[in-house]
Amino acid sequence: MEIKTWISAFRLRTLPLALACIGMGGFLAASQGAFRWDIFLLCAFTTIFLQILSNLANDYGDSIHGADHDGRKGPSRAVQSGAISPEQMRTALMVFVVLCLVSGIGLLWVAFGWNWNAFLFFFGLGVLSILAAIAYTVGRKPYGYIGLGDVSVLIFFGLVGVMGSVYLFTQEVNPLQILPALSCGFFSMGVLNINNIRDIESDRKAGKFSIPVRIGRDKAVAYHWFLLVAGISSAFIYNLIAYASPWQFIFLLSVPLFIRNGIAVQSKTEHELDPYLKQMALSTLLFVLLFGFGQLLN
Repeated sequence: MEIKTWISAFRLRTLPLALACIGMGGFLAASQGAFRWDIFLLCAFTTIFLQILSNLANDYGDSIHGADHDGRKGPSRAVQSGAISPEQMRTALMVFVVLCLVSGIGLLWVAFGWNWNAFLFFFGLGVLSILAAIAYTVGRKPYGYIGLGDVSVLIFFGLVGVMGSVYLFTQEVNPLQILPALSCGFFSMGVLNINNIRDIESDRKAGKFSIPVRIGRDKAVAYHWFLLVAGISSAFIYNLIAYASPWQFIFLLSVPLFIRNGIAVQSKTEHELDPYLKQMALSTLLFVLLFGFGQLLN
C-alpha cells in the first residue's frame, strides 16, 4: 500500500486547527514568562498524534456506520473506498493510541516530574481525550451520531486544549484565560459545522443526527455566524479586561477572513463547501498567531 494513501487518510489539513489551541496556550504562557520549548514541542507532537487518531477513527467509524458512501459530497474516505481495509485501519488506530500515550506521558514527565497529583490528573484528561477521539464515530453508540460532537470540540479544542496547555507551562489557573480558550473552541466548532452542513444529506440517510441535520441548513448557517461572532467577541472581551496596549487588538486583522467564511457557508452549495473547511482552519491558526503576537508586544 502506498504511503500517500495513509497520508491522505491522516487528513493533514486538519492539523493547523489542532495546533491552534496549543499555540494559544503557548502564547499565553509566554506572555507570563513561562514558555518552554521542550513542553511546547511534546505538546505539539501529542496533539498531532491525537488529531490523526481522531481522523482515522472518523474514517473507520463513518464507513462502518454508513455515513461514508458513494453519494457523500466530501472527499472519498480510505475505508469506504477500499484503499485501506477495516483490519488495517484498526491496527493503525492501535498504533496511534500507543503514540499518543508515549508522547503524552513524556510530556507530563517533563512538565510535572514527581508531582504525581498533577501527573495523574492530566493523564486522566489524556485518556479521556483518546476515548473522545475514538468514540465520536466508533462503537455501538457514537456520540457524534446524536449531535454531541460540537460539545466535545468546545471542551477538547477549547477549554482543555488551551487551559490545559497553559497549565503545563505555568502550573497555575487563570480563570480569565477561559475567554481565549472559548475563542479557539468556537472556531473549531465552526470547522465541524461546515463539515456537517456539507454532509447533511448523507448524514441524515446514515442516521447521523448532527446539529445541521437536526435544525436544517438555514438555522445551521445562523449557528455558524453565532460561532464566528462568539469567537471574536470572546477574544475582544479578554483583551478589554486585560488591556495593556493597543497591540492586543491586532487579532482583529483576521476578522475579514471569518466574514468571508461565513458568507461562503451562507451562499455556497454543499458541493462547494469543502475548501472552506481548510480556509476556516487556517483562519483560526492566523487568528491565534495574531492574538499571540499581540500578547507578546504588550
